[in-house]
Amino acid sequence: MEERAIIGLVSATSNEPTSSDSFTFWLAPGVIVNPFDIVEAEQIAHDGMSRTFGIVTTLEHTTDAPTHLANYISNDFGQVGGEPNTVRQGTTIAKVAVLSNDKDIYMPLACDRSVRFADEEGIQVALGVDKIDKRYRVPAGLIRLSNGTQAVVYLDLRYVLGPEGAHVNITGISGLATKTSYAMFLIQSILQTAEKVGMRDKIGVIILNVKHGDLLSIDQPPKGGLEKEQLDMWERLGLTPKPFDRVRYLLPYGKETLRTGRPNSFRLPEKNWMIYAYSLQDTYNKLDLLLSQIPDPWDTLGALIGEINAGLSDPRTGQWGPSGRWGKVSDWSTLLNGEPLVDTKTGQSQKVGEVPAVTVGRFRRILRRIIETRQSGIFVSNRRKDVRSISEEIAKIKGGEVIVVDIAKLTDDEQTLVFGDILRTIYSLYAEEGSESEDLPEKVIIFVDELNKYAPTREKESPIIEQVLDIAERGRSLGVVLFGAEQFMSAVHERVAGNSSTLVIGRSGSAELSAVHYRFLDPAVKANITRLEKGELVLSHAIFRQPVKIVFPKPAYLQEGV
Repeated sequence: MEERAIIGLVSATSNEPTSSDSFTFWLAPGVIVNPFDIVEAEQIAHDGMSRTFGIVTTLEHTTDAPTHLANYISNDFGQVGGEPNTVRQGTTIAKVAVLSNDKDIYMPLACDRSVRFADEEGIQVALGVDKIDKRYRVPAGLIRLSNGTQAVVYLDLRYVLGPEGAHVNITGISGLATKTSYAMFLIQSILQTAEKVGMRDKIGVIILNVKHGDLLSIDQPPKGGLEKEQLDMWERLGLTPKPFDRVRYLLPYGKETLRTGRPNSFRLPEKNWMIYAYSLQDTYNKLDLLLSQIPDPWDTLGALIGEINAGLSDPRTGQWGPSGRWGKVSDWSTLLNGEPLVDTKTGQSQKVGEVPAVTVGRFRRILRRIIETRQSGIFVSNRRKDVRSISEEIAKIKGGEVIVVDIAKLTDDEQTLVFGDILRTIYSLYAEEGSESEDLPEKVIIFVDELNKYAPTREKESPIIEQVLDIAERGRSLGVVLFGAEQFMSAVHERVAGNSSTLVIGRSGSAELSAVHYRFLDPAVKANITRLEKGELVLSHAIFRQPVKIVFPKPAYLQEGV
């Protein structure tokens, strides 16, 4: 085996000593090193030598010139075309953050210790991957060093799906960070890894399609296949480039659906799709989700929603069953225009329980706007048997299945209802009511883009935020895992991002990176994130001591416009 070349020597000075957390080395002439390269340096051990691994954070070039003016003068007082009168002695130095030591020795490195690029095995040791049981190693991308060395980056499945940790948050500038593509790649990687160890049937996946028809053909291969470079990357990761299987699509009812039979979607999947809608019977106990984005500082709307929920529920079963004053309520129209919300003699809103008439009037105006004036067609008077209920379909999820719920053409209020309905259904299955289904998977991954719409940092409390926070904080122990993506992590509730064991950051602006959400990043790493190329991501995982830069292959399914 050819010995790897020494690329520099550790340098410690009186002003800049090495430490247990960092060191500096100067580069041999002609050597090219870049930020995020992983290097190893020799460290003394009781039984010989050990290896200290680190990640390059920044590079500087220094010379013997005391000031920039000295350099100006040495070039004949600013003559840019000639040879300098005094040739400066200089070198490039690399600053390194320590990742690990293969014998757990964290003494500061001595000056003049040899530094090399880490090899593939060394990169795994540096990241702590060698200590992960192979059953739990999930390929998450490739590290590429400046000398051409490549290594697979693995996540620990126990810190992605629980019980040690859970949740993944992906952020970055739209179009450059390829957030959805990476989330879909990671989900495919998890499913294939689980399949190898016989765990595929223990994982279910729910994906929300929020942009055009991007995720409405994930069970179809890409036209013309993938380029050789992409295929090679899939193979290098030990994965098979293939579309998702066992996929079921839920598409929204629209204003033209009754006439055309087509859902309100940008694209129609080739197979395994069904249409969903919301009647009052499906929604009466979820009105708090539907009105999540409506300010209610005194909880007056909340009180009325509670009255409606109680009035339309059968007290014995807790299911739909209007009785008493609510006995004539059967659909949206009779709720909004009949007893007990409206005095049918005068046509005016009236007091309900302890809720004043003025609040009832406000509720009717808001609800009429949402379900009549501005609705996309998803709200129906009575849901036909061939039109499905989201909560009923989600409750049927089986291990190994992937459910895609299309919300791309829905209004913001409708999207909030659907997302909240999914979260509440899954949460109740795992945390509250339980399920008699033997097919219920042990773990459920829920992926949604534009997470900031549902858990914004500026909001204090709302039913949808409470639902997201419950899953972010308790999902690890329940087996409910949230994969969220957004352009700006600073726009997401800090407790949601803070509970994610894995953070993935694409190219972002310096103003965004100054937010508290990114305080775990070294300033030099933040500067490098502003220069990331398309397809490059910075990955922070619970077992890594420092974030690393990765690349990943394109998804192996048919994408919109491709």
